[in-house]
Amino acid sequence: MRVRATPLRSPSRAAFPSMLRKKCWLRPRSSARRSSLRLRQARTTMTTDAREETGFPEGEIAATGSTNSTEFLPHPSCGLLVPSNWITNATPHERLDPRPGPRASTEPGIGGRLKDRPSDFIVEEIPSYDPSGEGEHIYLGIQKTNMPHTEMLGVICRHFNVEEFAVGFAGMKDRVAVTHQTVSVHLPVDRPVGELKHDRLVVMWAKRHTNKLRRGHLRGNRFVIRMRGIDPMQVRTVKLRLEMLAKHGIPDYFGEQRFGYRLNNHIVGRYFAHAQWQQLLDEMLGSRGAPFPPHQLEVRELYDRGEFQAAYDIWGRNDQAERIALRALGRGRDAAGAVRAIPGHTRSFWMSALQGAVYNHALSQRVRDGTFGAVLRGDVAMLGGSSSVFPIAHDAPADELAVLESRCAAHDISAAGPIPGPGMLASSGLPREIELRALAACGVEDAQFVPPALDGAGARRPYRIMMRDWSVDAGVDEHGGYIRVMFDLQKGAFATVLCREIMGKIVGDGAA
Repeated sequence: MRVRATPLRSPSRAAFPSMLRKKCWLRPRSSARRSSLRLRQARTTMTTDAREETGFPEGEIAATGSTNSTEFLPHPSCGLLVPSNWITNATPHERLDPRPGPRASTEPGIGGRLKDRPSDFIVEEIPSYDPSGEGEHIYLGIQKTNMPHTEMLGVICRHFNVEEFAVGFAGMKDRVAVTHQTVSVHLPVDRPVGELKHDRLVVMWAKRHTNKLRRGHLRGNRFVIRMRGIDPMQVRTVKLRLEMLAKHGIPDYFGEQRFGYRLNNHIVGRYFAHAQWQQLLDEMLGSRGAPFPPHQLEVRELYDRGEFQAAYDIWGRNDQAERIALRALGRGRDAAGAVRAIPGHTRSFWMSALQGAVYNHALSQRVRDGTFGAVLRGDVAMLGGSSSVFPIAHDAPADELAVLESRCAAHDISAAGPIPGPGMLASSGLPREIELRALAACGVEDAQFVPPALDGAGARRPYRIMMRDWSVDAGVDEHGGYIRVMFDLQKGAFATVLCREIMGKIVGDGAA
């Protein structure tokens, strides 16, 4: 059964903004095409893998051009808000929406658009340390423009002739953006590698260091964001909103891009946690899972018919997880073997998406209750600026709770939500009930988050975050009027969640 959302009007498609052309190190991509479908021309990058800025995997909509004029409707197959022309052969059934829930602000959003062009969304890492100048790893300061994380990894691996595990990074960055970040490459022996040339990636500097750069090796990120499609005279309103957010904090939701452009990474993660390998592949590769852009129908139905090589030939070079799984199936491996062939960082991201769905569900309830910025009896509290946590007893005396509430008001501590796994400190009382309901809504139980699925993972994430060093201005440039906001966020936070508190529904790059 193929289900299509019925549009209220025919959606128009804006031309994709011209890529910024810069002189840089790296080989241009090949223009070869394998299929008359022109799949790679008809879409932006469509990996099931992470699409994440340091705060925003990429809410990417795999369709031609900008999403700014695309109409979004609840899809009749699942109820999720997706582009009106997306389709699926799935039997209609309700799916959990993993995206951010209610806003903390009670004021109506001012509207507007994000990411009309990459230069409207600038991200710069704030590093934890500087490279020493000696060691087996080369640290590269790079600037990438309109480039997915997976494409960046491929470009670097090909240039340095290394496997993906030799490349380190502190955080994944958004595609539709200009991002400044550091990556490391394990090159223990000095050897000539030649000049790296690419029209969307520039190497700004290189320096050696003793260790691989790993996830979390940063203090945070600096964002410079232009909001378009709004009256620059509303800058005073934006300033007042930012003052309130700076005072009370921002719900620390995982942005929708954590869940992939089809909003199903958490579903894939659930199948992975349950070792349901065939269901996982069907969701990722077939036509009966979450809605998808219509130009993918043929390649997905090829998989449904078992024509794995034909499907492999159509997916693009950046669709790594899809191609790796199809290649394994085409070589006779079973479903479990095909899933295991997919790189570990991709499988880890699926599990992170499942954890993120649980967390977002719990945080949504705390925002509805007006308690996301408070501490309750039974909460697990986190110290500001660190990952240190401690439990609050479900029967804590009133005087002790009053002290903790005072510390929370001073931003010294915050209540922390669930990132389920064996390493997560348990809550109690009402907070525990909220978390158990979130787990049930996502189709998991505590006992299912055990090795080898997560290898001992599990943690807490603060329900609120504070922005630092913020400012706002407005103006007009060759592209029209804008309001520009600048701020720092701690690592792992999503800038679009902050923008959503100001703008309400966000148009652009699939954000909502």
